[in-house]
Amino acid sequence: MQGTDKFQKKLPNQEIDYFKIGKILLSRWYWVAGTVLLCMGIAKVYLWVTPKLYSSSVATLKFEDKKSEISDLGGNFVTNTNNTSKIQSEVFVIQSSQLILRAIKKLDYRVSFYLSGRLRTSDLYPQKLLDIQFITLDSVNFYRDKITFRPVNNTTFNLSYQLGGSKVTQKNYAYNTPVTIGPTTFSIKYPGELSSGTIIIFKFNSPEDFLGRAKGGLRTGELVKNSNIITLQETDLNPVFASDVLNAILDEYLIYDREQKTKSASQIIKFIDRQLSFLSDSVKGSEKDVQEYKQRNKIVNVNSAAENVLAKSKDIEAQRSLLRMQLLAIDEFKDKLIREKDNANLNFNLSGTVDPLLSGIITTFNSLIAERNSLLKTYTNNSPPVQDINNQILRIKNAALSNVNSTRETIQRNLSYMDGQANSVNQQIATLPVAERDMISLERSFEINEKVFNILKEKKLDAQISSSAILPGASIVDRAQPNLGPIAPNEEQINRNAILTGLLVGLAIIVLIRVLNPYIYDKETVESLTTVPIIGVIRKFPGSIDEDNSQLLAISKPRSIFAESVRSVRTNLNFLASEKESKVICITSEVAGEGKSFVAVNLSSTLALINKRVILIGADLRRSRIHRTFNIPNDLGLSNYLANQATSDDIIHHSEVENLHFIISGPVPPNPSELLHSHRMNLLISELRTKYDIIIIDTAPIGLVSDSIPLIRVSDINVFVIRSGKSKYYAATVPQRIAQEYHLDNTVIVLNAFEEDLLHSRYYTTKFTGEGYGSRYYYYSDYSGYTSSGYYVDNEEKKWWDIRRWFKI
Repeated sequence: MQGTDKFQKKLPNQEIDYFKIGKILLSRWYWVAGTVLLCMGIAKVYLWVTPKLYSSSVATLKFEDKKSEISDLGGNFVTNTNNTSKIQSEVFVIQSSQLILRAIKKLDYRVSFYLSGRLRTSDLYPQKLLDIQFITLDSVNFYRDKITFRPVNNTTFNLSYQLGGSKVTQKNYAYNTPVTIGPTTFSIKYPGELSSGTIIIFKFNSPEDFLGRAKGGLRTGELVKNSNIITLQETDLNPVFASDVLNAILDEYLIYDREQKTKSASQIIKFIDRQLSFLSDSVKGSEKDVQEYKQRNKIVNVNSAAENVLAKSKDIEAQRSLLRMQLLAIDEFKDKLIREKDNANLNFNLSGTVDPLLSGIITTFNSLIAERNSLLKTYTNNSPPVQDINNQILRIKNAALSNVNSTRETIQRNLSYMDGQANSVNQQIATLPVAERDMISLERSFEINEKVFNILKEKKLDAQISSSAILPGASIVDRAQPNLGPIAPNEEQINRNAILTGLLVGLAIIVLIRVLNPYIYDKETVESLTTVPIIGVIRKFPGSIDEDNSQLLAISKPRSIFAESVRSVRTNLNFLASEKESKVICITSEVAGEGKSFVAVNLSSTLALINKRVILIGADLRRSRIHRTFNIPNDLGLSNYLANQATSDDIIHHSEVENLHFIISGPVPPNPSELLHSHRMNLLISELRTKYDIIIIDTAPIGLVSDSIPLIRVSDINVFVIRSGKSKYYAATVPQRIAQEYHLDNTVIVLNAFEEDLLHSRYYTTKFTGEGYGSRYYYYSDYSGYTSSGYYVDNEEKKWWDIRRWFKI
């Protein structure tokens, strides 16, 4: 034997075997197939229960700067030069609740019909399966639950409905007669011949019932960045509804846009009407005063100098009047702005002093006010969306007020200048004769009022013509069309994802089970954990084994793979301690149940078959099973000998196998560890060395009790049994620790009950190359991956998919 100083401490080289990894993953291919089928089944159920979502075709809306050929009043309709800001504002308007509600009212929304399915009811819009006429319908308070219609005969039908959450009410009614359900009264016309099993479900609606549905499905975006064309798309469970509501929104937007632009001209007309009403009386009074003065003073006309002064005075006073009106209009607009009144507009701009950018600010201000009014129908005044709009309105209002104050100051300066001009003319008038001066004063008042009156009438006419000529600021390029192909759920993608998920889940289960596995299954695992050599792998017995292991299995099936694997261990044992005439072999394990007694019995029987005199000692004094294997009572055995109650000849038994004798453990003593440490145990081994070639000692598990330590120290060979699928990783480190602790160089490992299972096999392959590897490793086979080629008589295991298994071919 080699000394401890020559121990090969280095673990063998192990390289990743990629082919083996593939075999491991495919070893449970039916798990992967099962998870794939399960995921595909879940996907099918999901597709079955999930309603299909449809999208309308893309509609496009182009924003244009259309103007009337008649110039706008004083630059009142100034084009906003910020195109991006304008488009964002208009998109905001398109998505507003107010506009969408107006669009819904254009649809046939009052009655919805549904098709009842196993899992859900489907909206049949725009189909009208019944002709329902309303007799009494409150737009706010009406019956809102679903009603089920069933025909009875040609004159009557049955309605099922619930009132106040109570149980379903069923009643028969006649066609074309009033039906009252809750606060709603209606009649149903005879629909023609219907089968007796026909079921029609319908429901009454208000526009607000469709608001969330239409608004939630509306999507907008720019066709090209910074362009004046936007795209709109509507998604819904009903493709026809999606296209109809989107087209209605587009139409309503054009109407709304024109209405907003017309409001500005309407406000100008109202303003002018108020001024005309006031000036009309002034013009008439001034004209009467002139006529009376001429008749009383017998004056026909004034001289040319007076006429020139009069003409100049008339021009100055007319401009002063118009500037005062301009100040009045600005003050009205400022008041609307401060009170945040909807649709604030600058009504008049005669002097050209209004900043053109103010028009864009006003448009944005009006849009924000409209949006806030819409949000207040859903949110409170303190909610974040409303507060955000309020902050935007405050910023816009401050900018507008600043602009308006600047404009007012400009007009005021112009008015002050005109006042100075008027004072100069008045001084010239004061130098004229009294009669002419009075005449000029009267004519000036008359002609100024008449001139301003005529200007206002012209402006009113222009405003009326402009109002009729106003065009919407956008045009529809493409209308939406129903798209009958669902966009969600995506069947192809879901099925593809289900297959991929099934594959990944199946492989993940394989990896997870391997990661969570705490047990040793193959020799590569043992070789990766310890430098103690393995002298063989005993295959799992191919048949059933009774509880007591009463069969000498290696003998009962001598041509089985199992028997051959035991012989392989026997062969390697013969090369160990070859210098010894009589070998003592101690067999132990970490815990009970790993098959040490099973290995001891079978090794003993196979060693006896090659004419070795073999004796098997049941040295597990606490829980021995040797007596059961040989079917004798456990009355007299090793414990009696160690307690000096019997001689060696009294406890040695002969088995049915030639050359195989055995000693049972005997009754369980109170001090088994002390007995095995006694001098009589050494005497027994010394005596047996003279009579037998092989002494095999079956000891207690070393991981549970210390009974086997004295036997291990006196043995020539210590065999540590590790059971495949039973022993944990820690078990492989025990023999090396014992060898190092007690300075032993005679410890070897046997892997017991090995059965090829790729799922738990190590994906490394051991390479027995390099310095020193040949002296501590033994040749053996685990008989995996080979066919018997007639050398073994084990029945080939038939797979579950092999038809021969079912017909016993």
